[in-house]
Amino acid sequence: MRPAAKPNVSRETWLPPAEEPWKNPAADTPIGAEAERAVRLLHNAKGSQLPRPPHQRVFTIANQKGGVGKTTTAVNVAAALALQGLRTLVIDLDPQGNASTALGIEHRPGTPSSYEVLIGEITLQEALQQSPYNERLYCVPATIDLAGAEIELVSMVAREGRLRNALASLQEYDFDYVFIDCPPSLGLLTINALVAAPEVLIPIQCEYYALEGVGQLLRNIEMVKSHLNPHLEVTTVVLTMYDGRTKLADQVADDVRSHFGAKVLRTVIPRSVKVSEAPGYGMTILEYDPGSRGAMSYLDASREIAERADSGTKGQQA
Repeated sequence: MRPAAKPNVSRETWLPPAEEPWKNPAADTPIGAEAERAVRLLHNAKGSQLPRPPHQRVFTIANQKGGVGKTTTAVNVAAALALQGLRTLVIDLDPQGNASTALGIEHRPGTPSSYEVLIGEITLQEALQQSPYNERLYCVPATIDLAGAEIELVSMVAREGRLRNALASLQEYDFDYVFIDCPPSLGLLTINALVAAPEVLIPIQCEYYALEGVGQLLRNIEMVKSHLNPHLEVTTVVLTMYDGRTKLADQVADDVRSHFGAKVLRTVIPRSVKVSEAPGYGMTILEYDPGSRGAMSYLDASREIAERADSGTKGQQA
C-alpha cells in the first residue's frame, strides 16, 4: 500500500540569492531574513493577479464547533484574494465581531451593521466599510446588537431569507467573492447565511474530535437545501491548526480527506502563534506578518479556491 501524501503546508522556501534583487547583508540575521521573505511574498502576491470568477461566488463559512478557525479563515482568505486583485466582501454575522476587528473595521455599538441589515432598517450598501489595508477589501461589520437578532427574527416574515434579499440588492459593487462569517451555532443567523450562499466552506481543525458535530452541520445543510436553497453545496473544506510534529494531525487530515474527498484543499493551515496574534492588532496575518508560514498558507489556499471557480459557480448559473 502506498503511503499517504503529506499535506501541502506552505514552506518558507525562496529562490537562490543570485535571483533576489533585494538581497542585502541584513538578511543574514533572523529578523532580516523574515523581512526579506515578507517583501518577496507581497511582491509576488501583488504581481500575480488572479482571474475573476465567471460569476460572483458567495461562501458561508460554517462549523458550529467553536475555535476551529472560521473567522481566521474568512478574513485571511478574503484579504489574500483582495491582495491578488479581486474585489472581496466579508459579512460578519457573529455578534462577537471578530472578523470586523481583524479587518480594522469600526464596530462599536451604534455603527451601521449586519444587525440593522437583517431587521430591515438599512440596506447592505449602507453598512459597507472599506478595510484600511486594501481598497478592494470590504466588510459589513457586526456589533453586539446582533446578539438579540435571533429573538427578533423569529416573528419576522421570511426570516430565513433576509440576508439573501439584502445581498441581492448589492449588484453595483460587483464583488468577486463574498464570505459570510457565522457564529458557532446553528441558529437563525447561520440559517440566513446558508440561505444566502450557494457554497459552504467548512474549516476543520486537525485535532481530536475534529469531525464531532460536522455530521449535524451536514444534516442542517441538507435541510436548508431541501426547503430553502436548492443550490446549496459544501464545495470547500479547509484543514486548520495543522501541527506536522504530531501523528494525530496526519490521522485527522487523512480521515477528513477520506470523508470529503476532493472538496478538501491540498493546502493546510499550520498552527501558528502569529496567526492568533494578528487580530489583536486589528490586522490579518497578511498585514501583521506577511513573511510567515501562516500568511503563505492562506495565499496558497486562496489560489486553490480561485482555481475551483468554474466548478464553484455552477449553482449560481442555474
